[in-house]
Amino acid sequence: MSSSENVPLYAKHEPVFPRKVKGKFRSLKWGIMIVTLGIYYLTPWIRWDRGAELPDQAVLIDLANRRFFFFWIEIWPHEFYFIAGLLIMAGLGLFLFTSAMGRVWCGYACPQTVWTDLFIATERWIEGDRNARVRLWNAKWDARKLRLRATKYAVWVLIGLATGGAWVFYFTDAPTLLVDLFTGTAHPVAYTTMAILTATTVFFGGIAREQVCIYACPWPRIQAAMMDEDTITIGYRDWRGEPRKHSEPVKAGEPMGDCIDCMACVNVCPMGIDIRDGQQMECITCGLCIDACDDVMSKINKPRGLIDYLSLDDLPAEAAGEPTKPIWKHILRPRTLIYTALWSLVGVALLVALFIRTDIEMTVAAVRNPTFVTLSDGTIRNVYEVRLRNKHGEARPFELSLKSDADLALAVQGLETGDTTVMAPADDTHFVRVFVSAPAGSAAATADRTPLRFWVEDTINQERAHQDTHFNGTGGF
Repeated sequence: MSSSENVPLYAKHEPVFPRKVKGKFRSLKWGIMIVTLGIYYLTPWIRWDRGAELPDQAVLIDLANRRFFFFWIEIWPHEFYFIAGLLIMAGLGLFLFTSAMGRVWCGYACPQTVWTDLFIATERWIEGDRNARVRLWNAKWDARKLRLRATKYAVWVLIGLATGGAWVFYFTDAPTLLVDLFTGTAHPVAYTTMAILTATTVFFGGIAREQVCIYACPWPRIQAAMMDEDTITIGYRDWRGEPRKHSEPVKAGEPMGDCIDCMACVNVCPMGIDIRDGQQMECITCGLCIDACDDVMSKINKPRGLIDYLSLDDLPAEAAGEPTKPIWKHILRPRTLIYTALWSLVGVALLVALFIRTDIEMTVAAVRNPTFVTLSDGTIRNVYEVRLRNKHGEARPFELSLKSDADLALAVQGLETGDTTVMAPADDTHFVRVFVSAPAGSAAATADRTPLRFWVEDTINQERAHQDTHFNGTGGF
């Protein structure tokens, strides 16, 4: 048996214990964490008057009626293209930011990063900084280790519970659901959802951490297609840092570079990598290694920026002491301009579609079985199923009418002759059956198909909508 056959195919995972660091990028990450978590946890509690039929909630996902409410915006099932457009914009935005600034989304605003930062912060608060956590990890189980681990996991479960609880509040009236959750009267689906989200939040943010980014997330594999030498990303100025303090060339007498091999950049990295080894799939461009290195450089009276946001295309010029490109030339290049144009185009299209849509809509479907009915006096009658959509928060009287060059009469099932006004309930789709008749021997009665247009008008604000269809006569038979 050859020696290669004895090499294990699985390497045991080495836990990562990032050290605490201070600096502008760490402060930026704290700020983004506070803002994003604040938005997530507090949004369901923002009130918005939606009438008597719906909860007064600004952001509401109404699964029962398949609708989404965002302040004054209401998205109905047939308007899913708004959601699709927002997803397209999110994808194009991710392409844009990655092409320009690397994985800044991953490093600062990705939910996995935000919650992982929160879990690491609580772990550091309970168990101590990096060295203390490493010692605790390697220590044998005793009362102290059991107490610290139990406390940490208890806090993690509370964070996960708050995360799952905040999510279910988006689907119904938050104050009412909160009372129901504590009194045990909430729907079992709410408790089940919270339990699942609590478990997944603790696992992803507290236990798996960087492994989710490395093994589960597809973006590290895709980012290579989005980045090039002009992309601003985190890099190590090896021309300035090498050879390192403890390297063989320095031991042999060569002058030492600025890197003193203190490992500060590695110890603060939440992914556990060494940025000095060059660009790596695991790097999320969070900037913590920059803060750590700059702090060390300041202490040893060396220029800051040994590790920095930079373009790989500029490194040879920097090493030679030549001028480098201004940052705007790295950002404003054909690739990023195309992404910006596409992103803007989709955004403008969504805004136009949002502002030109009406609060009243109708759909008309002709009943095909039978295509028409001949009454006792020879009148030809067609039947249509009309759906009236009222997007207002209160019931509205809608008046139906039709327009055609032919002699056609309109009647609404359930209403007296001549009455064509129906009451459409608030925030709902109202179904009515409509009869259209043509007198015996008239052009519409004897023709194959006669064009006509249905109109619906909100009698309160005179807003109107229409749909074209055809009247079927005896000409085809």
